[in-house]
Amino acid sequence: MSPRRRDAERTAAARERRRAEILETAAEVFARQGYAATTIRQVADAAGMLAGSLYYHFDSKESMADEILSGFLDDLWNSYEAILAEDKDARTTLERLVEASFASIHRHRPAVVLYQNESRHLALNPRFAYLGASQTRFRSMWMDLLTRGADEGAFRADLDASLVYRFIRDTVWVAANWYDPHGRLPASGIAQQYLAMVLEGIQAPGE
Repeated sequence: MSPRRRDAERTAAARERRRAEILETAAEVFARQGYAATTIRQVADAAGMLAGSLYYHFDSKESMADEILSGFLDDLWNSYEAILAEDKDARTTLERLVEASFASIHRHRPAVVLYQNESRHLALNPRFAYLGASQTRFRSMWMDLLTRGADEGAFRADLDASLVYRFIRDTVWVAANWYDPHGRLPASGIAQQYLAMVLEGIQAPGE
């Protein structure tokens, strides 16, 4: 490899690292202040750079939010799809999905907060149409699983599946607001505690 080519690759790699650092910073600022209340200058200040320099990496605040949210959702669905492909019984699948959700909160906590707080507003923008599509897909996945679990005799059939879905959705993802990656319990430990509480309530008698 020629010195010029090697230097070009090093420069490109450095730019990608810096870009990733800016995205991480932007996610933290959006989560803390809210997307609408955050300016490009505030993101640049938090990243230790001039606002004009930030435009070298991203053309707008919208582009940063898009990459943050799409990256989080792509990673989440890759995890979910791998679990669903295992074709395990409903209870095991539910446990694995909850564990994957808490693992995602650990990896993408600011993005999860941004998603929870801003997705309804952002989804009005055609660029973020995938947010609504993901929510629909998420609901369908959980409703199918809960219905299958009741059919298998693993979950109580007297509970309304839609209500159980909402409970699981809201109580899992709200954890992003208080989760501390350096806390006493790791994400996997919180998931196990959560499952112990939830499964006690929805499992069928004798399970």
